[in-house]
Amino acid sequence: MLQSFEQAHSTPPHYAAAPTPPMSKPTSPSANAIANPALDMSTADHHHILIVTGPAGCGKSTVAKFLAERYGFTYIEGDDFHPQANIEKMAANIPLDDADRWDWLILLRDQALDSLKQGAKGVVVTCSALKKKYRDVIRTARLYDEDPNAAVQFVYLRASKETLLARVGARQGHYMKDAMVTSQLAALEEPDKDEIEKLKDVQIIDVKGSQLEVQKLAQTAVDSVFQRDGAQA
Repeated sequence: MLQSFEQAHSTPPHYAAAPTPPMSKPTSPSANAIANPALDMSTADHHHILIVTGPAGCGKSTVAKFLAERYGFTYIEGDDFHPQANIEKMAANIPLDDADRWDWLILLRDQALDSLKQGAKGVVVTCSALKKKYRDVIRTARLYDEDPNAAVQFVYLRASKETLLARVGARQGHYMKDAMVTSQLAALEEPDKDEIEKLKDVQIIDVKGSQLEVQKLAQTAVDSVFQRDGAQA
């Protein structure tokens, strides 16, 4: 049974501006955010980039905003950086291909690095990152960061097809439709053993529970990463 948690009193996340007018405005962080006690891990020595991943409907924005608020990180909504051509394809139920995604992935990676360069102590980015090679593009952030301690960590939100379809179907006016969920699941490559055990940069969160339960799981997973990184610093 989950414990009850106090409301968070952490500094609200800073929202990174998209290069073009965003398709939707970021909402306020969840009122159900879990309290942010004094963390006993060190994040000062690492440029943390948290990538919240998974197919449409898994709850990326909700979890990412919660994590950004908890740690005082900059929040980047990946969908806001899609070029108009990508948005039009998705709205027409045409799946994006690799060529559609490359520039978008590089832009998200560079936007995260720019936020760190501007002084953010960490960044949380929403990005479906459906395939391993997409995640590998973002992993190269460490090569381009001015600080050699840049640390990319993926938080993969795992959900059933039924859950995803129900959530997407409940959205009003969003360009992502049911057919896109099906195509994303067809393209999905869940994190493999090498990513989890060798690279050790993926945390898998089951999102079938309540929002509070999912937030607790995400918080525990990311706290453990920071504790590990702090011990290695």
